[in-house]
Amino acid sequence: MQLVPRYLVSNRTEVVANEAGIITEYRPVYQKNIQVYKGIDNVLEFKILNADQKPVDISNYTIKFMAFDDQDRLVIEHTGVSLQTTDSSVFINKGLAKVTILQNDTLNLSQQYLKYTLHLEDGDSNAVITYTDTHFGMNGVIFLSSEAFPGPAKTIEVTGAISEISDGTWSLGYATAQPGINGNEALHTMAVYTNLFDGDITIQATLDNQVTNQTNWADIATVTFVGDETEPKTVNFNGVYSNIRVVSTQDPTDKITKILLRN
Repeated sequence: MQLVPRYLVSNRTEVVANEAGIITEYRPVYQKNIQVYKGIDNVLEFKILNADQKPVDISNYTIKFMAFDDQDRLVIEHTGVSLQTTDSSVFINKGLAKVTILQNDTLNLSQQYLKYTLHLEDGDSNAVITYTDTHFGMNGVIFLSSEAFPGPAKTIEVTGAISEISDGTWSLGYATAQPGINGNEALHTMAVYTNLFDGDITIQATLDNQVTNQTNWADIATVTFVGDETEPKTVNFNGVYSNIRVVSTQDPTDKITKILLRN
């Protein structure tokens, strides 16, 4: 039997608030980069200290958290929640606040390093800086990891030159069906975006590894459009194929704007 210990602990970081303009001592303020994982909510705790390393009363402050990508674009923004309470005039968790980075916040972000800032705002929206390093910088570092919860497979766009086929239909291009990642019950989802397209879209598949003029294609599913669609139409189908293509009964030029496939 293998015994593997796992630890349920708070992801807590200590920061120093410049409440009175006092110079902080020469030491690192943030002790570590913060590790955040895609696919799950991440709760971060921050303990606000003064220059003497004493907790700060944050009852009159609002905690503001912002994270930026490597292009300095704001990608995550939250208002923190104070965990500070009092009991008979005695502070409990003095200076302690939490910020929750939600699963949806990182949904469209790739694995990367992010910069973040944390500051306090009083009732008049005056900002109080919290420091991140010995040189009084505001930026801390978050590593956004996708290793624990990789998330759904990437969507593939069906691309290729539009060409007329000998039977009077039109080919819109093809995409790999990624047979290596699928079992016998492989599920595929396709979304077709149109603009006043009136006709049928047929999804075809092949077991051939290379697509040539002699490739044999088999019909898998057909989607009918009447020309007034305002939303994309989706179709699900199962099977392990090498490649998938799309053909239409009408010239799709400027009328089929995009086709997305997720294997």
